[in-house]
Amino acid sequence: IDLHDGWLYVGEGSAVARVRFDVASGRVSGEPERIVTGLPEGGNHWTRTLRVGPDGFLYVSVGSSCNVCIEEDERRAALLRARLDGSGAEVYARGLRNAVGMDFNPKDRTLWSNDNQVDGMGDDQPPGELNRIEKAGLDFGFPWYGGGRVRTNEYKNDTPPAGVVFPEVEQAPHAADLGLVFYTGTMFPEKY
Repeated sequence: IDLHDGWLYVGEGSAVARVRFDVASGRVSGEPERIVTGLPEGGNHWTRTLRVGPDGFLYVSVGSSCNVCIEEDERRAALLRARLDGSGAEVYARGLRNAVGMDFNPKDRTLWSNDNQVDGMGDDQPPGELNRIEKAGLDFGFPWYGGGRVRTNEYKNDTPPAGVVFPEVEQAPHAADLGLVFYTGTMFPEKY
């Protein structure tokens, strides 16, 4: 879910809905409207992470349908971008197996996301990812890479797309990092 300009945006398996929301009272008003519909549903990764960006666009992750495969639907293992009314939905970034926990850096407005990685490669690999998604059109390497620079067994002999972007941070394998928020407060000591 995300709140923006009096709307509560909700990611569903096959859609994104929005409903009017009053922050002061904590109440919705009116009926929810589905603004993005027809998202591929089911499969291994059926939940949707979404965030409204500082650029006024809606960003929605659509995870892969499988553990390791080349998706038939280009919207799978991808991050979509649409206008706030749901129109103009397009693939913004590819090769993200299951991008969860998105947030925008308030200093430079770049999008960051955790990406949960491939299973079945052992307890100690591959690493999870924290990716910086600086612009449209980037490919983060799934399914050729299972996480970080670790090649998947299924596609280890295939040539990955040119210009694959590797993660800014490799995380602990199989930790399934889900949340992400940039901290801008003052309640923690400076060293944190």
